[in-house]
Amino acid sequence: MTDLQSPTQPPSLVQKLYARFEGLVREVGKFGTIGLITFVIDTVVFNLLLGVMNSLVAGAISMTVAATCAFIGNRYWTWRDRARTDLRREYALYFLFNLGGLLIALTCLWVSHYGLGYTGRLADNISKNGVGLVLGTAFRFISYRQVVFRKRTDDAADTPGTPAVTRSESAG
Repeated sequence: MTDLQSPTQPPSLVQKLYARFEGLVREVGKFGTIGLITFVIDTVVFNLLLGVMNSLVAGAISMTVAATCAFIGNRYWTWRDRARTDLRREYALYFLFNLGGLLIALTCLWVSHYGLGYTGRLADNISKNGVGLVLGTAFRFISYRQVVFRKRTDDAADTPGTPAVTRSESAG
């Protein structure tokens, strides 16, 4: 008898949905954990730099530091089960998509600070670390998942030079 033919009760809709999207739920959870850690790094560095430089420069520097930390966490934890390509390729693409996320957040900061005239520290943090963070994170998650850390296809397994995913890399 299979799990779905349990004599007690058929699986609920929530159980069916979770089973179908379990891998995605795990990825989002890991990505979110890395994101929370790097959000703290970004916010601390941003606020330390605000006192000594322009808010846009402080934002760019803090996001670059946080993005590098996020790359390490996502490469070696969030998507550690994905096929590996050249580290330079992955980091270059990761950096490119981080620039996209950076531009999204800085655009939100610019609109708030210079376009709408909200120039206080709280307004800068809300626009950059609130609205900009949400929009930039959605963009980055989709980009990383689909382009940087791609799933290994059967065709790629037969292509010379494509690294294999070992059992130890895919565990956990």
